[in-house]
Amino acid sequence: MEKDKTPGFAKTTGPVNLPPADVEPVDLPENAFRQLAEDEEYVPVMHPAHDYPEATPYSVTMGLVLAVIFSAAAAYLGLKVGQVFEAAIPIAIIAVGLSGVLKKKNAIGQNVIIQSIGACSGVIVAGAIFTLPALYILQASHPDISVNFFQIFLSSLFGGVLGILFFIPFRKYFVKDQHGKYPFPEATATTQVLISGNGSKAKNGGQAKLLVIASLVGGIYDYLVATFGFWSETVTTTAYAWGQTIADKFKFVLSCNTGAAVLGLGYIVGLKYAFVIFAGSIFVWWIIIPLMGTYGSTEIAAMAPGTIFHDYARYIGIGGIAMAGIIGIIKSWSIIAQAVGLASRELRSAQTSVKTVRSQTDISMKHITFFIAIALVAVLLFFWIGVIHTFWQAVVAWIVVTIIAFLFTTVAANAIAIVGSNPVSGMTLMTLIIASAIFVAIGLKGTSGIVAAMVVGGVVCTALSMAGGFVTDLKIGYWLGSTPKKQESWKFLGTLVSAATVGAVIMMLNKVYGFSGENALAAPQANAMAGVLEPMMMGQTPPWILYIVGAILALILNWLGVPALAFCLGMFLPLSLNTPMLVGGLISWFVGRSTKDEALRKARQDRGTLISSGLIAGGALFGVLAAVTIMCGKQVPENGGEFVPQVLGIVAYALLICYLYFDSRRAKN
Repeated sequence: MEKDKTPGFAKTTGPVNLPPADVEPVDLPENAFRQLAEDEEYVPVMHPAHDYPEATPYSVTMGLVLAVIFSAAAAYLGLKVGQVFEAAIPIAIIAVGLSGVLKKKNAIGQNVIIQSIGACSGVIVAGAIFTLPALYILQASHPDISVNFFQIFLSSLFGGVLGILFFIPFRKYFVKDQHGKYPFPEATATTQVLISGNGSKAKNGGQAKLLVIASLVGGIYDYLVATFGFWSETVTTTAYAWGQTIADKFKFVLSCNTGAAVLGLGYIVGLKYAFVIFAGSIFVWWIIIPLMGTYGSTEIAAMAPGTIFHDYARYIGIGGIAMAGIIGIIKSWSIIAQAVGLASRELRSAQTSVKTVRSQTDISMKHITFFIAIALVAVLLFFWIGVIHTFWQAVVAWIVVTIIAFLFTTVAANAIAIVGSNPVSGMTLMTLIIASAIFVAIGLKGTSGIVAAMVVGGVVCTALSMAGGFVTDLKIGYWLGSTPKKQESWKFLGTLVSAATVGAVIMMLNKVYGFSGENALAAPQANAMAGVLEPMMMGQTPPWILYIVGAILALILNWLGVPALAFCLGMFLPLSLNTPMLVGGLISWFVGRSTKDEALRKARQDRGTLISSGLIAGGALFGVLAAVTIMCGKQVPENGGEFVPQVLGIVAYALLICYLYFDSRRAKN
């Protein structure tokens, strides 16, 4: 049979058994999560030959409403405790629930749009709160620093827009060409949620029931510990006298977050990447920190291991992430060149010569290039008129933003595809260091330099956060068969609404609580940014040697064939978050080896993936409920060091592990 020449979809010239357009798709294809054989095509849930309702007044309106709600909740919780919950999964759950209540037929395409628009909230919040509150923090010691709504709003907006535009040319490479090569943990969980609400077959009904049960288990589990502190959220050896003695003398600590969501994330990531991440973490915590504490200065020797990590060791991870990013850029250079070449060819041609099917149709490169040009001009004017006020210095800042945001787009997308965690704060710290060094060299320093560098950091941070989040949206759309062009087009509106909401919330929270002083919001990432930026702008020397050590380590890892970005992510993230990743990966490994029957093995692993998706979904959804509870006045529990909560935490976590492992094995062939 002769294949159609249309790229991205193979069809025959004879009769084709297409599902009727009004029949609701039920389940993901068998080859959704594995690599494809040669000449094998992936046909998504919504068949490319049919059109489905996607961007409707209902889906767009609901997406915008949820973007506003989740932007406000995520901003508050992130500034309060330093954690931004993933909005994509709870929004997907709400979308599926609403479509069921409203009895909407063939709602999966609309639910994808709701999720895609609403998910702008989490990525915009992460980009904004990690950087811009630092201006308020530094304002306490430098009263001449001024902050206004438009600086916050426009830096978030322009960063989000650049992240969207810079990533679209790479969509096909990450979501289609690399099919089955990356785990995409968050996209996997969200896709399972969206597909679980579709169809009415017994198999799908069983999946939906299993997902709901796992979501309730994970959600209630995480809600109880995060809101009421019934047991310790993090178990650590320092909670015991012997462990504290070892920590004081040898700077050795072992800790593990007992959350359900992180455990599920580790299962989906798998043992390979989870082990590499954990290896990076223990390299810092069990080798670097003990060495610093033993052979470092008297001041360092007196510090607790966590303080050594925060003030010194994690900067090695930042240098490693930066070098791993550069290595990734070099390796992806052919992809970057291909995207630029496609843009130039489309600009020279009168019309697009290649016809693509609906599920592989993007905004044309001609339009993308035009929009990028407009966005970059707007950013330059913003820097010149609203921030720096000296044209040539504004041009320098503009060049820094353009180069870093574009080149590191692929790094952010790659990190999300591998581990579901975007190292945006590490890359933003490196951006601040580079930008500050350049600004000081051109005479832009002191308080004016602080404002300029932080706004530049805000734009870059939001751009990279958006790029990482957008690859998740588009991977979900690829699996389910949405039209990429519609996802890409409506993402801009979600970004606009989320940026305005976040700007207003940050200003409101500063007036109500503040970000410095007694009873202020913690804003840990913004405090870290302020701590890095202020010394450089005030004439002090940054820890260049630690950055260089991390960069050299990344080069060695790459030479040895070890995934440098995953390893360095482990060096930068806390040990307590990397340990449960390994635990989840080990559960996945044991489930996969619990039988020699290949079909049964796959069924068990798929059931485990669905349960893990539920744990992630429940943790994220109940994270919103936890944010509302905290906003209503409930104090965040502080029981990390007490003996009884620690023991209860170990028992509860062991029960959760048993649930994931043994329930996964209940799958039938």
